[in-house]
Amino acid sequence: MAGPGRPRAFDIDEALDAAVEVFWRRGFAAASLSELAAAMGINKPSVYGAFGDKARLFQAALHRYVERNMGYVTDALEQPSARECARAFLVGNALAVTAPGRPAGCLSVQAVATPDDSGEYAVLAENRATVQRLFADRFRQAIADGDLPGSEDPDELATFLITLSSGFAIRAADGTPRESLVALAERAVTVFPVSVADSRSATSKENTHA
Repeated sequence: MAGPGRPRAFDIDEALDAAVEVFWRRGFAAASLSELAAAMGINKPSVYGAFGDKARLFQAALHRYVERNMGYVTDALEQPSARECARAFLVGNALAVTAPGRPAGCLSVQAVATPDDSGEYAVLAENRATVQRLFADRFRQAIADGDLPGSEDPDELATFLITLSSGFAIRAADGTPRESLVALAERAVTVFPVSVADSRSATSKENTHA
């Protein structure tokens, strides 16, 4: 056993990446600690020493998953218009849940076999809620900036995106091909409200050609 101050005998990030794969493929409940330890290349005492228990390991794996696989969320939030933000998120999600070399779907959806009130499932729900709040805030800002009409509901728009992304994860796990999900993302964007400027431009063109 490593003494105080001594470095661990394994790479934490590599071990977490292996744990992510197990939780992603098996779900939280079905993944045994022995299976996780074997995939991580360490023994169970080392898992306990580094993470505490399976629930804490799952939380650490989820944070690692978000860090490595959800960069498209940040990219989407940085888009110049609300509609471009929605498109970047939906297309980015469709690509992420069908990424080659990774399990199909999304860890935050696949890991839940039977949702309940236990802590690990609450962590998943909170992760989705956090992302939803980020988009709701982005759309509130778009309304304040005059990019979206004041009649739009930013919380409803954010819920629309998160609900679609959860559906994409399920369809990906069912085997729906990447191109089909990207096409669905593009179709969904067509019902997302256009910016005020684009709407005015379209109206002006219609009047010009009338």
